[in-house]
Amino acid sequence: MDEIDTSHAPRPRVRGIYLLPNLFTTGGLFGGFFAIIAASQGRFEAACIAIFVAAVLDGLDGRVARLTNTQSEFGVQYDSLADLISFGMAPAMVMYHWALLALKQDSMTLGKIGWLAAFLYAACAALRLARFNSQVGTVDKRWFVGLASPAAAGLMASFVWVCQEFGWSGEELRYAALGLTVTAGLLMVSRIRYSSFKGGGHGPKADRVPFFVLVLVVAILIALWIAPAETLLAASTLYALSGPLLWFRRRKLPAQDGAA
Repeated sequence: MDEIDTSHAPRPRVRGIYLLPNLFTTGGLFGGFFAIIAASQGRFEAACIAIFVAAVLDGLDGRVARLTNTQSEFGVQYDSLADLISFGMAPAMVMYHWALLALKQDSMTLGKIGWLAAFLYAACAALRLARFNSQVGTVDKRWFVGLASPAAAGLMASFVWVCQEFGWSGEELRYAALGLTVTAGLLMVSRIRYSSFKGGGHGPKADRVPFFVLVLVVAILIALWIAPAETLLAASTLYALSGPLLWFRRRKLPAQDGAA
């Protein structure tokens, strides 16, 4: 029997990962992990800065993948897991160590409510990310359904950062922190639409944004240089409020048209 020549047979393809975009994702994951460690040590300003660094890296990894044509299913799943740590667990732990832990001074029940509120926020971030992944490609890219987890994390982190700068302790603001944590978590899983600042469409035009967004970014960068914590808190608060305000406006318009 003749031997089969296998010298030219195709070798099985070895599956690998793309290094560059996943390096940015890993950097964001490190920022979230560092924030958790720093918060447990009482270094709240450093923890908040780490969360914002993670947000910047999270915004870069997807764009780098598209620019270098290195998108992959692995990258999508890895990015979601990193986001859960950086924008789910990290803000929840920062807020818990800064303020919610102090609720146990009032009563044991409030102490339990404090850590349950932190868990609620983390769980809502996980649900938000799972919903986003399941709906990608089927929703209008101009809008986010629910407050995006990086924006919610920015709201939480900037609140703590500003309070630290002004010398306001988490113990004093524990009830405000409780309300903010629950509100940010529920906004993430709500059906309220938020602008994604994208022009919509498909292909190369999908990532184009209106001109005013560029002007807004320049203004924010200037303000960040002058007062970073206050600027981030103002921007994240306005963005968090924009969704409910637009929802309320859409609800009012049909009624006004009918009255006319």
